Amino acid sequence: MKTSPPRHGLARVLSKRGLCSRTQAAQWISQGRVRVDGRVIRDPEFPITADGAQQIAIDGDEAGQAPARLYLMLNKPRGLVTTARDDRGRETVYRCFDGAQVDDGQGGGMPLPWVAPVGRLDKASEGLLLFCNDPAWAARITDPERGPTKTYHVQVDTQPGPELLLALEAGVDCEGECLRARQARVLRLGERNAWLEIVLDEGRNRQIRRLLAAFDIAVLRLVRVAVGPLELGGLAKGQWRLLSSGEVDALRA
Repeated sequence: MKTSPPRHGLARVLSKRGLCSRTQAAQWISQGRVRVDGRVIRDPEFPITADGAQQIAIDGDEAGQAPARLYLMLNKPRGLVTTARDDRGRETVYRCFDGAQVDDGQGGGMPLPWVAPVGRLDKASEGLLLFCNDPAWAARITDPERGPTKTYHVQVDTQPGPELLLALEAGVDCEGECLRARQARVLRLGERNAWLEIVLDEGRNRQIRRLLAAFDIAVLRLVRVAVGPLELGGLAKGQWRLLSSGEVDALRA
């Protein structure tokens, strides 16, 4: 018996093709900007076959071909939220891409295509934040079991001893979650505070802040400096760069 190809919602299909976020796709669809086989569709869950047989157009332009895959890293400044649009009117990380262009493959430039954050950093955190328009790659990076480690430099309001470092690695129960560091060590000590290097092998919400708070320790600064083998390096605050193919593959491995 011949089986029909699987179907997915229209908004999901546009997102999976790297054309926009699912939220943006749903907005475009509700605004009547998307046609399927020449017909305007206003239902984000309108079923689309996975074999690509149906013709999809956005504002009259065919959207059947996904844009070239892009992978980049941003040195996120403190004070920006990791979202495309904030209901409270706060500035987002996309401010850093205003006017951004990439090589069009013909010696010229073209506007940076839509890219989504891979994971997130909260408003008060800084450092390495990945973006891409490849949902499968992003899922691999954020996978809690197979994804790469994340390394942070954390300024705290105390001078931790060896016992605290061991306790951070042993972990604590916090509201039913086990929060722990894969590795914790002192980078340098000040008169009243210290910088720690904390490595995580999973990505729970505000994990480092909650873990340290369990020991009555406040975070003064939190900077992500590496994701797996990819280091932030000398990338200036608020600047971004494309990843090389080798870096993309290393993070996937």
